[in-house]
Amino acid sequence: MTMKFKITITGPKVHDVGYRVFLLKNAMNMGLPGLSAYNWEEKGQKEVVALVEGDEVRTKTFLQTIRASKPDLAEVAKVTFEPYDGDVGRTSEFAMLFSFVQLDKAIPLLLDMRGDLKEMKVDLKEMKVDLKEMKGDIKVVRNTTEATLDEIKGLREDIQPGYAANFRQVQVDVRAIKDRLGMQ
Repeated sequence: MTMKFKITITGPKVHDVGYRVFLLKNAMNMGLPGLSAYNWEEKGQKEVVALVEGDEVRTKTFLQTIRASKPDLAEVAKVTFEPYDGDVGRTSEFAMLFSFVQLDKAIPLLLDMRGDLKEMKVDLKEMKVDLKEMKGDIKVVRNTTEATLDEIKGLREDIQPGYAANFRQVQVDVRAIKDRLGMQ
């Protein structure tokens, strides 16, 4: 026996969260011959309306699935089912139409992405030029650093002989003071 139902899914996040894809995937997995679905807004409430047709077992299984699960990003307030007497489109026709709808959404995004990629290529070229300049700057800094270190080493060598002699004298003086104070 063939059954037809109108399913209304209402909630704050039922549009643009993959609900129609979710319905289509489940209908196709269950081999339902009839499905059509569309986004709707009724009295300020967002809705997804689905018309479904199939044999009793598959249709009831589909309804149970829809009641029990939802797309991850969806926020659903309620799901209602009611018998439906009108025409229900073929699932395959809905799948084709829905593919075109999704392509229509995707093409502008892909074009934007292409433009962004072109900008990124220009930015990368500029970064390569900047890196080449930085390599030159790093070479200059290395040369300057090496020259500065050589200069410091030279100064240390100049100071060290006097420092060592002064240090020995300080040690002798400290020993003499300790002896006078009786410290050993």
